[in-house]
Parts: sequence; structure tokens; C-alpha cells
Amino acid sequence: MIIAVDIGNTNIVVGGIEADHVLFTERLSTRTDKTELEYAIDFKLIFELHSISHAQVDGSIISSVVPPLSNIIKTALTKLIPKEPLIVGPGVKTGLSIRIDNPTQLGSDLVVTAVAAIAAYTVPSIIIDMGTATTFSVINDKRQYIGGAIAPGAAVALNSLSSQTSQLPFISLEAPKHVIGSNTIDCMKSGSLFGNAAMIDGMIRRIKKELGENAIVVATGGIAPAILPYCEETISYDPDLMLKGLALIYKKNQTR
Repeated sequence: MIIAVDIGNTNIVVGGIEADHVLFTERLSTRTDKTELEYAIDFKLIFELHSISHAQVDGSIISSVVPPLSNIIKTALTKLIPKEPLIVGPGVKTGLSIRIDNPTQLGSDLVVTAVAAIAAYTVPSIIIDMGTATTFSVINDKRQYIGGAIAPGAAVALNSLSSQTSQLPFISLEAPKHVIGSNTIDCMKSGSLFGNAAMIDGMIRRIKKELGENAIVVATGGIAPAILPYCEETISYDPDLMLKGLALIYKKNQTR
């Protein structure tokens, strides 16, 4: 078994993967003020919760968009797993052909989901990761990463709307009964949920038009289940895309 850790801006996703199967997934809050020991205790509790002994773990791999936490999480895992974790970054073999202006600027999270999508789905493809940000990654018919787009995540935008206005309350991200809201809260829900769904549909159409051909669309991320039911485009949902990609990259680097 390998332990895959995705450090995001809001959550840290921890998964156990064995023989290409995701055995479990847990989430921790992303906090840069926690120590290596505190995170080690978190990981230990996850192992105990799923009855995993240290002997069952062959290694671990980390993807991070929060640089200050990368080494903290690495050290925390090392306290439990003797083998040093692999961190996705320069020098790590991914097999992904990146065709953008500056390949080094591509976030490790986008690299990992692209690797997973290319392995599991046909190309060309559009990968949408809905979390703190909503990211679009585009893979052409030659299996090359050619670019994408980044938009504010639905929850971030909604919280910003409430925090930057005097009379709009903080609300949960859920659908109202009607698109045309008859009160303030329903109007906010409509704009946040249906508005994001419409944005995603519109971006998919524009990307396909620019590609000049059809493309499959795969979505992942913690916000996806709230938005996808209201999208009109055909979108496959793969909640474990990131973990699958990390497992693939781990395997690619075991022959080195």
C-alpha cells in the first residue's frame, strides 16, 4: 500500500492505494501553523481508524500547492513511514508532455490530475478541478497538456461576496428551488450555484470551440458534487482522480 497526500489550500486529502484501488480517503484542514508532530499524530489516527499497520505501507507521495507545508508533511510522514516520501516537483518523472509558455509554472495538482486523466480516459480531454479555485486543464489529441484556465472557486466566491458586502449574510452553498430568487438568500444561492454551473458549461463550450473538436470532460474536487448536477454539459465525476494520479507517478519513479 502507498499513502498519497494532496496538500490543497483548504484541505489535505489523504488516501490509501493498493493495486490501483483507492482503499480509503480522509480530509484534514490545511493549517500552516501546525507542527510536524501534530500532523504526524493526525496521520497516525488515520492509520488506526483504517486498521493500517506501518508494515503495510510501502511508501508515500505528496502533491502540494502550499509550499510552507510540503516539508512539514514530509517530515510528519517520515515519523511513521521509514521510507522518505516522494514530493511531486522538479526531478520527479511524470510522463506528462507540457506545452505551455513556462512548464515550471504548472502546479503539481494540475500535473497529477492530468496524468490520471490521460491514463483513464480518452483524449482530447478537459479536466475540471473544483476546490478553492476552479481550474480547467486541456489535453490535446497528442496527450499533451496545452493550457487551461483558473477561476475563483464557488465557495471562495460566495464567502467573498458575504465578507465584502454589508447586508449579504454568510450562507451555505446549496441550490434554491428556483433560478429567480424571491428573497436575498435564494438570490445568493441561485447566483452562486447556477451561476457557477453556467460558467463551467460556457467554458467547456469555448474550450471545445477553440480546440476545433469534441473532448471528454472529467471533473474532480470537493465542490464538484454541489455544482455538477446543475451543469448542462456531459461531465464525468471522478472523486479520486488526484489520488489515482499520485499512485501512477509513484510507480513511474520506482524504477529509478
